Amino acid sequence: MAISTTSFEVPGATELQFGDDTLHAKLSDGRRIAVPLAWYPRLLQATPEERGTWQIIAGGKHLHWPDPNEDISVKMLLTGRKSGESLTSLPDFLAPMARGQRSRPSSSAATR
Repeated sequence: MAISTTSFEVPGATELQFGDDTLHAKLSDGRRIAVPLAWYPRLLQATPEERGTWQIIAGGKHLHWPDPNEDISVKMLLTGRKSGESLTSLPDFLAPMARGQRSRPSSSAATR
């Protein structure tokens, strides 16, 4: 039995925005996509300032947030792949924040 696979060129992200519960990305091929923040628990739990401090890296193929230490590829967004955050690691990530020990960025300016 033959199995067909589809490959595609992943466009780069050029802009990011957040809704109340959504991450919106503008892509280099003109598309705009939106995914639920619930797919990425670290971003969902992040403050608006933390979400606003993002970097587009690797020619637009990857998105990085220093705090909350989240990395998402554009391919993940396009294929609907959710975070691999485990149910055991998320509480470990959230515990310092609950104790007020997570650092906050001094500026909400995004790195582009």
